[in-house]
Formats: sequence, C-alpha cells, structure tokens
Amino acid sequence: MTQRANAEFPSGQRGERCRGWLYEPEGNGPFPVIVMAHGLGGVKEMRLDAFAERFSDAGYACLVFDYRNFGASEGAPRQLLDIGQQLEDWSSAIAFARLQPSLMRSKVVLWGTSFGGGHVIASAARDQNVAAAIAQCPFTDGIASALAMDLRSSFKVTAMAMVDMLRGLVGMTPLMVATSGPPHSAALMTAPDAHGGYLALVPSGVSFRNHVAARFALNILRYRSGRRAAKVSCPILFCICETDSVAPAGPNRRYAKKAPCGEIRRYREGHFDIYVGEAFERVVADQLDFLKRHVPVKGPAMSKKETT
Repeated sequence: MTQRANAEFPSGQRGERCRGWLYEPEGNGPFPVIVMAHGLGGVKEMRLDAFAERFSDAGYACLVFDYRNFGASEGAPRQLLDIGQQLEDWSSAIAFARLQPSLMRSKVVLWGTSFGGGHVIASAARDQNVAAAIAQCPFTDGIASALAMDLRSSFKVTAMAMVDMLRGLVGMTPLMVATSGPPHSAALMTAPDAHGGYLALVPSGVSFRNHVAARFALNILRYRSGRRAAKVSCPILFCICETDSVAPAGPNRRYAKKAPCGEIRRYREGHFDIYVGEAFERVVADQLDFLKRHVPVKGPAMSKKETT
C-alpha cells in the first residue's frame, strides 16, 4: 500500500522551507522518483495527489511540493510569484530527492502542469542528469498566453501590476490580482472555462487564496520556457490540450517538436479538463506508458555508489 509522509526541504539563500508530501510505493526501495509541482498560484491539494497516487501505485515514489510563498511552504510576502525563485525551488526539490536513501538518484523524473509545466522544461534543460520529464498543458510562451488574454482584462491587470511594482519599490504590501475570474474581469485567467475550472480543482476544506501579487503580470511576457525545449536531452512528454485557453496549443506543439527526445500526446479537452474524469484517466494512462518505457521501475542492478 502506498505510504504518504510529510516532507520539507530548504530553498533559496534564506533557507525557507518548501513543504509537501513524499509518496513511497509498497515494497523495498530505492524507487524511481517523480518530483511534482503545480501551476499558476496552484497548491498541491489541487489534484496533484490524484496523479501522485496513480504513479505510486505503479511503483514510483513522488515528491509533491508547494512553492515558497504558497500553500504550506514558508516565504513572504505571501502569494508573491517570482519565476526565478520558483525555478530555485525546483532545483532544491531535485537535490532533496537525490539525497534520500529510499529514492534512486539516477532516476529522477520531473512532472509539472500549466505554469509548472514550463518550469519542468526549463529545469530539465538546466539539469542534464534528469532521467525524464512530463510537461502537462505547459505554459511555454508568455507572449502567446498574453495575446490569448481578454483585452479589457489585460488593460486592467497591467495597470494593477504597475501599481504593485511601485508599491514593492517603497516596501508596501503587495496589491493582489485575482488568479482566475469571470470574462473581462481584472484577473490573470478570464477565459470562459477558466474561473470555474480553476476553482473546481480546490477540494472542500482546503485553505486557498485565488490571487497573486499583481507585479507578476509584468514578467509574463519575458518567460518563454518553450525556447529551452531544444536543450532538453532526456525523454520529455508534452501533454497538449488542443482547446487550451491559457497555454495555446500551437506554440506548445512547435516547441515540443524541437526537443531531441520529445513525445507529444494531444487531447481535445481544455486546460482545466484533464485533471478530472475520463480525460484524467486518459492522460494518466499516457503518462504511465511513457514512464514505463523510459524510466522502468525494475531496471538494471544499481552500483553500490548509486545506493549510498
């Protein structure tokens, strides 16, 4: 039976703690491990446990974590989304996984969804020792995502972002903008399927804040993680939603084709549909097939160096 324990590790110069869960499958380790994190403003309770349970049932350990400033992790100001800081958190999570005696340091897989899917591409390009990666409905191109945004919402959010940037320069508390909202509202995601789809991922009883510091919007255009796909040397699976309203499918397909060992699976659903129901079953099945082919649970005997 799968066991889940709380886990935490330091990240950044101040050593703030990222907190999450470590799933370990039944049996004797060490196990291949999948490092997992969410997307824009998301926390681990928003269906990452559902994916991790399936992977663990198949024999993979899973380290699921919240970014600093979000969820159970430390860090202030709360809800401040800093791209560089989140990439640091990925590096810290990978390093932590490699130090655990029950996990296989040579079989670390990265799994990210939405904005986290973009982080997976960037992290796999930077760390050439990663065994494989899965980028689910990944955010690959800030310009493409910005162009897909409702024009009225874009103007509102940009104004709030500029105000928040000025507030930050003088040490004031952040001005928050909604992560998801109705069409034409001041929110980062305002497509017709965004607000309901995003909030539907939050289970009852979980403390969740549907906002982030508005200054983040000024950095969206500059983040084009898809450009790093050509430098990802490990096998990487791109799960692309063809009717994605947040991370447009066209740029995702173009970047995915540049990955030397890239594979593409396409789904007719939208950005928020593949976390639940029949679409969830299909995407998990595809991801497990990819994992079993490229990072099998039972592989060649490890050297003594790998197990110590």
